[in-house]
Amino acid sequence: MNDKRFKIAHREAIIGVILVIINFSIWFGFAYGMGSGDPSSYTYVLGFPAWFFYSCIAGTIFMVILIIFVIKFLFKDVPFDDEEGEHK
Repeated sequence: MNDKRFKIAHREAIIGVILVIINFSIWFGFAYGMGSGDPSSYTYVLGFPAWFFYSCIAGTIFMVILIIFVIKFLFKDVPFDDEEGEHK
């Protein structure tokens, strides 16, 4: 179809998949990168093991900020009305 809405939806779906990959990479990197050692050698941030703090708490805060930015600057409002029906 030549409908511009499908191109926008496809672009925004790709952005959504990229956000999921970023979120998983942050979580996996910190959780298994810092959390794979001996628990007696863990460092703590605000009472949480550092791997948990950075993967689950800081990572979530970062993703919320990133998603707000993406929605505000990259996503577009798309009307649900049929464009061809309006021209007839």
